[in-house]
Amino acid sequence: MMESKKEIYDLIPQQYYPKTELILEKTSLDEILKLIQNSGIKYPFIAKPDIGLRGSAVKKIHNLAELKSYNGKANFDYLVQDLIPFEKEVGIFYVRYPNEKLGKITGIVSKEFLIITGDGVSTIKELIKKNSRYLLQLEALQLEYGNTLLTILPKGDKINLVPYGNHARGAKFLDGSQWISPKLTEIFNELCFQIPGFYFGRLDIMYNTWEELETGKNFAIVELNGAGSEPTHIYDPKHSIFFAWRELARHITYMYEISVQNHKKGVPYLAHKVGMKEYKLHLEQSRKIVNF
Repeated sequence: MMESKKEIYDLIPQQYYPKTELILEKTSLDEILKLIQNSGIKYPFIAKPDIGLRGSAVKKIHNLAELKSYNGKANFDYLVQDLIPFEKEVGIFYVRYPNEKLGKITGIVSKEFLIITGDGVSTIKELIKKNSRYLLQLEALQLEYGNTLLTILPKGDKINLVPYGNHARGAKFLDGSQWISPKLTEIFNELCFQIPGFYFGRLDIMYNTWEELETGKNFAIVELNGAGSEPTHIYDPKHSIFFAWRELARHITYMYEISVQNHKKGVPYLAHKVGMKEYKLHLEQSRKIVNF
């Protein structure tokens, strides 16, 4: 299904996610500035498509000129969102059967960003080239940063080149499922129970320290992904394709069993005609944002 991020955010209690405003396509810059001012969103903030795809067209907006440029190019509805102040990110996959009061965490993925450390000699571009994973993102980074990549980074200084934990944008995914604990499960049972109709999916979370996260402090939901989400801990390089297949089969089974229970309560299955319509909308949205 083509999921509106804003509609999903509206289901989540406000205290769990950053200030977020929906900008409809063709909204004037003056109207956007008034909306941002009234909401209290400050530079720098994040702009991203309301219906997204693998991190495409997600940008950190530092000033008015960048906002004007983004809005001028955007031929889609998008969100502006306060920057979350926490540096670490995980994806927590949560499952709860509709006939049960408590759910469970079925996997955790931690995310390693594209962070470079200066040596006082090399340019940012040269530092990127020293890492094979970073090098794959060089073309996109050149488009985003331009001549800034020719700057020599002082020794010890760090830059997070892509501050969003997306696989397609260069983040490395590591399996953190060993961190599943009764305390963490209790926190996410309490959170997810407040989200109407949410039984299956991945919550992308930014947090300060793991100890604080386990006590429900200092964290924010970046996004909540439903039936279309993946248990992304399968992408840890240490795992085999067979591990990935088993995990996908396990989670598809959860989704099937949950859908059967919901159907017995009167929730209709997705009709083929509706599914094809959604698929065509997906292709159309992909064309808009992939090469943004």
